[in-house]
Amino acid sequence: MYRTHTCNELRLSDAGKTVTLAGWVAISRALGGLTFVDLRDRYGITQLVFDADDNAALGERASRLGREFVIQATGLVRERASKNPNRATGDIEIQVTAFEVLNTAKTPPFTILDDTDGGDDLRMKYRYLDLRRNAVQQNIIFRSNLALETRKYLAGQGFVEIETPFLIKSTPEGARDFVVPSRMNKGQFYALPQSPQTFKQILMVAGFDKYFQIVKCFRDEDLRADRQPEFTQIDCEMSFIHQEDILNMFEGLTQHLFQHTLGLVLGAFPRMTYDEAMRRFGSDKPDLRFGMEFVDLSDVAKGKGFPVFDSAETVLAICAPGCAEYSRKQIDELTEWVKRPQIGAKGLVYVKYEADGSVKSSVDKFYSPEDLKIWLERCGATPGDLLFLLCGEDEKTRKQLSELRLEMGSRLGLRKPDDFKPLWVVDFPLLEWDEDEGRFFAMHHPFTSPKPADIPKLDSDDPATLKGIRADAYDLVLNGVEIGGGSIRIHDRDLQSRNFRLLGFTPEEAEAQFGFLLGAFEYGAPPHGGIAFGFDRLNAVMNGANSIRDFIAFPKNNQGRDMMIDAPDAIKLKQLEELGIRVVTE
Repeated sequence: MYRTHTCNELRLSDAGKTVTLAGWVAISRALGGLTFVDLRDRYGITQLVFDADDNAALGERASRLGREFVIQATGLVRERASKNPNRATGDIEIQVTAFEVLNTAKTPPFTILDDTDGGDDLRMKYRYLDLRRNAVQQNIIFRSNLALETRKYLAGQGFVEIETPFLIKSTPEGARDFVVPSRMNKGQFYALPQSPQTFKQILMVAGFDKYFQIVKCFRDEDLRADRQPEFTQIDCEMSFIHQEDILNMFEGLTQHLFQHTLGLVLGAFPRMTYDEAMRRFGSDKPDLRFGMEFVDLSDVAKGKGFPVFDSAETVLAICAPGCAEYSRKQIDELTEWVKRPQIGAKGLVYVKYEADGSVKSSVDKFYSPEDLKIWLERCGATPGDLLFLLCGEDEKTRKQLSELRLEMGSRLGLRKPDDFKPLWVVDFPLLEWDEDEGRFFAMHHPFTSPKPADIPKLDSDDPATLKGIRADAYDLVLNGVEIGGGSIRIHDRDLQSRNFRLLGFTPEEAEAQFGFLLGAFEYGAPPHGGIAFGFDRLNAVMNGANSIRDFIAFPKNNQGRDMMIDAPDAIKLKQLEELGIRVVTE
């Protein structure tokens, strides 16, 4: 056999045993007649010792071992004279009596250590080397454990895992589809699924009342740290349920995953309506690890002669605790930060509540100390605190202040990665207006059911009435990140047709795109609903990471490229001809 033990298995109780290990040379160092090698496999590291005084030939061969050579070594377990308390095997070492080089290796382009010197693109190009790093391996192992615990919990609740197709039909809603040309049906295309939405609803019609799938999904959209063109969902659907049943079931799943992977017990999850979340935090995914809730100062800030506030729809403030000592340079830097195109604010007003009780602001010319103290009192400020104010159109100002709130939370160390604050956000709007298209779109997707009390509003021609329709929809938010979202679905053909009409589908378009689903509804569709968790994102949030890439074995970069295999790539003209695709050259 290649090995009798792994590189994280041996302890002081094994002293005196003859063992065989196999792995990669992490570090090799020579000290006099001794050569020390840290041998690494995915389980850990064990120190090997080659003594040239005992065996000159063995010592000479060991001195030629390079980094990442693959070797097999046999020797005697003995107690280390200089122990390493930071390593599980740090009390022992292997006095090598024989070894074999199983494969040599080129010098790696970056160090294979937790704190590597490799940049993102270099590590992605040599991903097979990056995956040898302990930090990345632990992420991938965590992901595996999370998937196993997900299956364990859902199977225990009576869910059936069912695979749905990857080659499906393109739909006009949502993000752009990845399309796949059909050779046997030239001129026609499959699409890769953005989610298994319609198939899981069909499964409910088919009588599988509890479905789940850990499934790949695809969206052709611009990328960032928490997005990839292909991503994984925990996709679930249930029949004969109300919203409360869904929330309880998947609150239980989340608690199970935290307890069985991180050893943490999460309490009950608070609920907050969409309107309340936007009012208090300016976001439908608020981070509850810290306060700094919005305070509307419009009624006390307007009408005092300051034209910027007087002309604004809304004046909003947050209170940054203990920040009154911020220098002018720090405040100017924050002002430039909110004026960046990504945020879009025109400026930033501040009020300092000095430790001695005095007040200083950037708008002293327009407001008396008494005026400013009313603001401070309204915001619950105490001496030493600092108010930041933004103003403008209500919706835009809330989004801008939300970004500033998160930035201040980060700067003040209030967004602790090991502190977990879950939240259900409920009662989303059913529709959102698109100015460019001049029509309503579904905020979640066109199969989301309105709240029963709001169904009569579907026939209204009044945009304000339509904007006020609430969806039977819910998001699970964790530390300011949406980790799951779902809804109660429409299960009645007539109601689904009315919703399609509201979204601008003609009856012919609705039939062409979704006739199979509408037809299925005519054969006894049960009330049903579901949820999908972003599996990659859940892994990252549970580990306090900002990017999902290190929890995906082979991720794409920000341009959607696989740097390792150099994809996407051109294909041969013959392949295009077989697909009936004609290449036009100028």
